Amino acid sequence: MNGTAQSLKEDHNTLVISVDEKCGMQALERAAPDLPTIPGYGRGREFNYIRHGTQTLIAGLEVGSGQTYGQIGQTRTEEDFVDFIEYIVEHEDQNPRSKYVFIVDQLNTHKSVELVRLVARLNGEKPNLGIKGRSGILKNMNTRMNYLSQKSKRVRFVYTPKHCSWLNLIEVWFSQLGKRVLKWGNFKSTEELADKVLAYLNYYNENLAHAFKWSAIKKEDTQEIIRKVKRYMYVNL
Repeated sequence: MNGTAQSLKEDHNTLVISVDEKCGMQALERAAPDLPTIPGYGRGREFNYIRHGTQTLIAGLEVGSGQTYGQIGQTRTEEDFVDFIEYIVEHEDQNPRSKYVFIVDQLNTHKSVELVRLVARLNGEKPNLGIKGRSGILKNMNTRMNYLSQKSKRVRFVYTPKHCSWLNLIEVWFSQLGKRVLKWGNFKSTEELADKVLAYLNYYNENLAHAFKWSAIKKEDTQEIIRKVKRYMYVNL
């Protein structure tokens, strides 16, 4: 990608959207209230808690504006991911010339058969998709990924290198969610957890969202970053 995501949006009707799932968000109810902070000490946290289940958030950060989309539920299946991508395109599709670039990691659900079928429909194509496990575009994950990442398509996917999902900008947003909502939260049900996560998402969009300057880097640059991270991990083991 050349230029920033903001210029791609303004000059080329192209939305760059960073997408991933945050799984296993626990609805934990503390067995006793937290103790208030006092000078020299932080908040006193009750260690015992009651588990009420988990929720999964599928979220997408539109890099050119910082606006974030989210759907929350109990699973992260192929169908959940396809529904989320379709939701984003339908939500934003006010200009038939708009293009969409989704940044994702290489999770299996991001290369599914149903995702290929959705993208073909959104792109107005009727290709011979073949048969899963046997032939054509649907044959395996590599053939499906190659189709989904074709640059000429109106809706396409860009995949981060394997084991490098942390390069995806949505991970920064997930980190903020963890610190601001999940870490100190006290949730009496999964419904309450979901409500508070979505309330934070709406608050973020209204008060904190901003464009990110995210430009392309060369493959060699990515490999250098990976080498530095591995060296740091080795030294600090």
